[in-house]
Amino acid sequence: MEDKSKNSRRSFLDKSLKLGLLGVVGGVVATKLVDATAQEGDTVRVLTQDGKVMEVDSNAVKDIQHSHESEDYNVREGFPGRKFVMVVDLAKCKNALKCVDVCHKEHHVHTPNAWLKVFKMKDNENSSPYWMPMFCQHCDKPACVTVCPVDATFKRRDGIVLIDNERCIGCRFCMAACPYNVRIFNWGEPVQPGIEKDHHGTPEFGGKPSVIGTVDKCDFCPHAIAKGELPHCVAACPTGVYYFGDLYEDTVTNGEETVKFSKLIKDRAGYRLYETMGTSPSVYYLPPVDRLVEFEDSDYSYEQVKHVPIPTEEKE
Repeated sequence: MEDKSKNSRRSFLDKSLKLGLLGVVGGVVATKLVDATAQEGDTVRVLTQDGKVMEVDSNAVKDIQHSHESEDYNVREGFPGRKFVMVVDLAKCKNALKCVDVCHKEHHVHTPNAWLKVFKMKDNENSSPYWMPMFCQHCDKPACVTVCPVDATFKRRDGIVLIDNERCIGCRFCMAACPYNVRIFNWGEPVQPGIEKDHHGTPEFGGKPSVIGTVDKCDFCPHAIAKGELPHCVAACPTGVYYFGDLYEDTVTNGEETVKFSKLIKDRAGYRLYETMGTSPSVYYLPPVDRLVEFEDSDYSYEQVKHVPIPTEEKE
């Protein structure tokens, strides 16, 4: 059952991209394909821009392929006509840490250099505690990009902020400029079992080795998006905490539930961190009210394990 759920989540973007997301169907902009396996003559359900579900003939759905090999795709430009956004529902987070585990696995990082951290939050002695995932906010006006002297940190048109560690000189100006404290520095030689040391890839490739003396951070998993999959943290979360989608489409999904982005933010009083800083983050948080899961203190959290030594490679 769990594997089935994960497969459903990971294949969502593939279904969405086949729909085209921006394809006009009978005067209605289709933004969600519920059944992407429809045969000729069948009908499929689509979500319109105003949030209504309607059935259309499957032949009317335009097939638009966004692929890594597309002539329009460039690693520093991103996917044309897209603007990716993440929503984190704090009412659903129970600190299962599946998101952290899969992030470590897919990006070959360890806890001290975690790209995604889950913090126990309690505003004051009278308030209730809650769990809060924290990672790069992929800002529209990123201070990190502004201060980088060698153009190693860059923002793509689809909203994703990346680091080219072949350009990075380790000055850490970006770390000082980031108000969210989500970047990490590789002080020592990164230990990355399972990844070839001589592997070379582009900045959006999730398996690219970290480099000593350079900066790392969350990358929104563009290597997964290129394959039509959701970011790994979204696909792995057992309680549907993370919603990912396209701001231009006004649609986000956690793989099982697809909703209109603007309505979700308005109805649930969504907010962005440090709004007054002027960075315009692409990550929104929903307050931890009317919780769907009970808060349970955990023996395992980022705060408790962040000083655990990095595992060493086994010697032959």
